[in-house]
Amino acid sequence: MKVFLMHPDRDFDLQRKIPWNQETLTKDLALNTLFNAMAQGDDFLSEVAKKAFFSSLSDPGEIRYRQDILKDCLNKPSVVKEIYDISLQSIESRRSLWWFGNFGRYPSSTLSNSRKMLQVYVGCLKELKHIADEHAGDFRSEGFRTFFAMIRRELDDDYIIGVQDHLRRLEFRDGIPISAELGPGNEGDNYVLLKPKDIERNWIKRIFAMKTDKFTYTLDERDESGARALSELRDRGINLVANALAQSASHVDHFFGLLRTELAFYIGCLNLHDDLDRIGAPVVFPTPLDRVRGHRMSFRELYDVCLALTMGRKVVGNDVDADGKNPVIITGANQGGKSTFLRSVGLAQLMMQCGMFVPAGAFCSTVCDGVFTHYKREEDASMKSGKLDEELRRMSDIVEKVKPNSMILFNESLVATNEREGSEIAGQIVRALSEKGIRILFVTHMYELTRSLYATQKDGTLFLRAGRQVNGERTFKITEGKPLQTSYGEDLYKEIFAASAQTIAVENGG
Repeated sequence: MKVFLMHPDRDFDLQRKIPWNQETLTKDLALNTLFNAMAQGDDFLSEVAKKAFFSSLSDPGEIRYRQDILKDCLNKPSVVKEIYDISLQSIESRRSLWWFGNFGRYPSSTLSNSRKMLQVYVGCLKELKHIADEHAGDFRSEGFRTFFAMIRRELDDDYIIGVQDHLRRLEFRDGIPISAELGPGNEGDNYVLLKPKDIERNWIKRIFAMKTDKFTYTLDERDESGARALSELRDRGINLVANALAQSASHVDHFFGLLRTELAFYIGCLNLHDDLDRIGAPVVFPTPLDRVRGHRMSFRELYDVCLALTMGRKVVGNDVDADGKNPVIITGANQGGKSTFLRSVGLAQLMMQCGMFVPAGAFCSTVCDGVFTHYKREEDASMKSGKLDEELRRMSDIVEKVKPNSMILFNESLVATNEREGSEIAGQIVRALSEKGIRILFVTHMYELTRSLYATQKDGTLFLRAGRQVNGERTFKITEGKPLQTSYGEDLYKEIFAASAQTIAVENGG
């Protein structure tokens, strides 16, 4: 049995290697805030969320397949959670029976453990079948319709009854019927487990039934050697059926493990959706576009989901149309929301490419082959060389991994030297990457860089600017605008020192 709730044609691989830059992405995009909201304290949900987030889909069709399943989950959350609870129940039952992958050393213990586990699993499968019969018509996605059809097809009533009958027979309440032959040297050979006969339970018929001759041998209770020999005979006879039953139990166990893993992603999405709904932060299912249409990205009311979760309220969103534009250069006032805007774009792109909703009123973007970040780093003791060397080394690492359709987010990069030198290095990097078809969003205060790009690449480049009112108040809105020579650091200076002066005056009684 297959689940196919994460991919239309394959299982979700929890052991898949995650990208080399996942730690950098987690730090620069504040992803732990997102993962914590999805996990709600559950380590397994957190693990699955991270694996799904860093295993981006590159096919718009696969993204839409997963989006449709998530839409079903949002429409029927109680049913989805009930299915997830069944998968948890199966796993907890296995643990309570101390069942291990090898089922024990001896065929008898293998048979016993496998039978007990299958009895538990049959109960769980019956619950799944009941849910499929009752709710299959409420789900519209291809993934769930295929899943429910598989459950109803493979777990019909006759199959369940047959499995239960086999498990009852395998209890061998009336002994284990085995046939054997004498081999060379009168050694036992060709041991075969026979099908147990149905015993007539009507006592009158049993009394008058025709008796057959039987040859019996009773071991003395102190005959330890005889008991071991009898145990070996029994194990030889049941070895094949014990292995077959173990394989069946393993198959069903694998199914429930996959069901738990794949549904865990959607349970995490439901948790996140509940948190955002509670604070009135809107979400939308984005439109993923294939690469043949070139670089396209446009959105309305896009906001930083991690900032909203941290502040516990709706935050300012932005509208941008960057279709056919590359690179995108973001300038403007200090503390005006540039870094937050950059993070919101990276988060939305990654959320879209793992099949999630995004924090916006509308979002449309071309899928990309990986998202990379190159942010300014504060100098610390772990650096083995200067800050500029460290920045260039990180840039070199990205260049080795980046592909023509990747996205790179730059945040105040290459400021570890003077502006003239930093602008020259950054300009060459931006132009080279743009020519290779790599999408670039670059937040910077380097006027020499932005002036040069505005003069030479004005038509193909989108220039955005953080908003500022006349009185210096930040609007946190990012709009299209020509780069300015100032980033209005004077506003912050006045704000900080005016507040400090006012505080001193109050303390002195002035």
